[in-house]
Amino acid sequence: MNCDFSVVIPTFRRPLPLLEAVSSVLRQKDVSVEVFIIDDSPEGSAEEPIRDLRDERIVYLKNPNPTGGIPSIVRNLGWPLASGAFVHFLDDDDVVTEGHYAAVKSALQANPSVGLVFGQIEPFGSASPKQLEHERRYFAEAARKAASSRRFGARLAYVGSMLFDNALLVCSASVIRRECVSRIGGFDPAIRLMEDADFHVRAMRECGALFLDRTAIRYRVGSPSLMHSPERTEEQARQELQGRRQMQANYRQKYGALEFYSLALFTRTVLRAF
Repeated sequence: MNCDFSVVIPTFRRPLPLLEAVSSVLRQKDVSVEVFIIDDSPEGSAEEPIRDLRDERIVYLKNPNPTGGIPSIVRNLGWPLASGAFVHFLDDDDVVTEGHYAAVKSALQANPSVGLVFGQIEPFGSASPKQLEHERRYFAEAARKAASSRRFGARLAYVGSMLFDNALLVCSASVIRRECVSRIGGFDPAIRLMEDADFHVRAMRECGALFLDRTAIRYRVGSPSLMHSPERTEEQARQELQGRRQMQANYRQKYGALEFYSLALFTRTVLRAF
């Protein structure tokens, strides 16, 4: 069916948060949605709870080759099935805020040259108070940087921030036009950590971005947190550094050294001044 939003949710053994995520999508008003649940667990842990919802807007699919929780590969199974004008890659433990899809649809209709919209992020969850406060400060600063970047246009300032500073958003916080996902070819399965940052860099560079100064999602933070942890493990730090280097190398190869190093200089001087 043709609809406004196609929501792709990769899931791996988190049936209860998944139901909360799906419910937040189905509650969205003044838009039409379809939801693709891509179950990456070998035993199909999400099948029964999703079938019990008995909602024709939901399509349940089991990954025939489970990855053990590699979201880029699982997301790439879902978006080619989408019929919606806009695609939302929602993590299975995040929650879409009330009225968000209607606000995104309005923004994209009013800005036809822009391919991606993203908003603020509100952390919540079972992490320690120290971790939650760390996440809140991180995303408040990310929103401030995103708002400042708007004055420089829809592309390069956002791209520079993502490449050479801290990421402005997580995967669930953005919605993208379906044709833009096709244009960039979805997610890079070679990047294990920071695959969503790489996806957003390519989408912003090719299709342009718009920051909405409203909360897009409630972002669940567990304990320990994989991202932004103030006490990261050596392995987490290694994977993040490797992902960032892959993202930067891919960008430099595609768009050239001149643009790459010019963006680095712009980000570390002009953007930081704002």
